[in-house]
Amino acid sequence: MTSDARVRQSYTDRASEYTALLGDIDQMDTRDRARIARWAEGIDGRLLDIGCGPGHWTAFLADRGCAVEGIDLVPAFIEGASARFPHIPFRVASLTDLDAEQDSFGGVLAWYSIIHAPAEEIPSLLAAVRRVIPEGGRLLLGFFDGPDGEPFPHAVTTAHTWTIPGMAELLCHAGFLVNDSESRVSEGQRPHASISATAV
Repeated sequence: MTSDARVRQSYTDRASEYTALLGDIDQMDTRDRARIARWAEGIDGRLLDIGCGPGHWTAFLADRGCAVEGIDLVPAFIEGASARFPHIPFRVASLTDLDAEQDSFGGVLAWYSIIHAPAEEIPSLLAAVRRVIPEGGRLLLGFFDGPDGEPFPHAVTTAHTWTIPGMAELLCHAGFLVNDSESRVSEGQRPHASISATAV
């Protein structure tokens, strides 16, 4: 089974539960809301929310005046997001089957969107992101902080951690310049990290 198929099946089985627990913007950390809002300011062009899940971050960006589209490989998530936020375009797609023209988005939000991909797939996924962002376009990537490529038993299906330097190196190889990064440890949660980068 490919990682896309595994992730699609695992999240399909728990889509309603996931949406109830993590599908509302008010359930998100205020620091993440502030970071994503700052990142989106001034981006020229449409935004793409990759792995949008229930669509709450997509709606968060739309509410700030961004022209944004959400994609996810789980049909149940797209059906739910389209019902909850009918004013926003959502569609079933993944980074391995993006079906978008080159340089078609000014920015891409990939918030915990590639955590389930094994280490050997990450370079091709980042290359797929770079293809749809023009030079000067921006990427914001959220992920679990930890040893590079190390798997762990995520509540839904196996996920992987990355150090900020390790992910930054992969981004560099994919054609990005890292602008900044942040990390934190919160009680009862796995360490968090994010990187903002510009396509070069």
